[in-house]
Amino acid sequence: MDNRENKTSIRELGKYGLIDRITVNARPANSSTKSSIGDDSAVIDPGNSLTLVTTDLMLEGIHFNLIYTPLKHLGYKAVIRGISDIYAMNGTPAQILISLGISSRFTVEMVDELYEGIYLACEKYGVDLAGGDTTSSLTGLTIGITAVGSVEKPYLVKRSGAKPNDLICVTGDFGASFMGLQLLERERKLFEKEKVTQPDLSGFEYLVGCQLKPEFPSDTLKELLEAGILPTSMIDVTEGLASDLLQICKSSNTGSRIYYSRIPVDYETSKLAEEFNIDPITPALNGGEDYELLFTIPLNDAQKAEQLKNVKIIGHITEEGSGSYIIGDDGSEVAISAQGWEQKNQ
Repeated sequence: MDNRENKTSIRELGKYGLIDRITVNARPANSSTKSSIGDDSAVIDPGNSLTLVTTDLMLEGIHFNLIYTPLKHLGYKAVIRGISDIYAMNGTPAQILISLGISSRFTVEMVDELYEGIYLACEKYGVDLAGGDTTSSLTGLTIGITAVGSVEKPYLVKRSGAKPNDLICVTGDFGASFMGLQLLERERKLFEKEKVTQPDLSGFEYLVGCQLKPEFPSDTLKELLEAGILPTSMIDVTEGLASDLLQICKSSNTGSRIYYSRIPVDYETSKLAEEFNIDPITPALNGGEDYELLFTIPLNDAQKAEQLKNVKIIGHITEEGSGSYIIGDDGSEVAISAQGWEQKNQ
């Protein structure tokens, strides 16, 4: 008999704690496996450039709600979710494999719509749909994404390379996807309770777009290369700016300081956050699904980075054991805590 009173809840460990637990005994047996667990992609060395491989899952009811998510947008987003991990290693995605678990309520036409979005994203980002699998499901729709890419050995960037005094940089802005989700959820509840048939999304098109059909700042990697900047560490922001910054610090054995007023937040994010009576920095730090880049660069590359349109410097890396803090405009320090995936799945 299963005695759950003596069992450990997954919630107690959280996402990253669970990953640490199930991978503690993973020991690569092949010399070509250069890096496997702990970064955004596995790194395989076939002899010339490095091959990057990553995989993701999207589950109906956890990662998306089909009440307000068009299948075409969902297919597009699935590709972005997969290739973002390749870009986060400073690599170039080349192939993607999509596996589906489909319940009987889905028609062929609905699958066609899903793949229309998949093909659109593949075309835009120069990625080939190279295979996958399909199977029946009793629980709705499940999407498995495997992305394959490559990077030249000298240009590989991992989470573990940040050093004290490195500058912390980001692309884009934060919190928009999370606030777009809050807006869609609010309208869904109005539909269910009050039978409001036309959702009120006016004035927040950017937020809804960030949630339903995100884009990835792949051009920034080209701009960094052209500017002669090689990041010392990098990660794609999918779990939340705070959580992913802490992952870099953990992997690099460092601390960090970021500044409240430097965290980029879009006007629509601030406006809707005000309606929800929350500080816009809260979703910016903890919202997740931003699909932006968070990376560190040497201090002497500051002037080069400041010339790049989509790059903003928000703080710096500190010594090991110094902790990670957000600095207020008045100089106050508040410890950064990870409240992304783990909090949302409590």
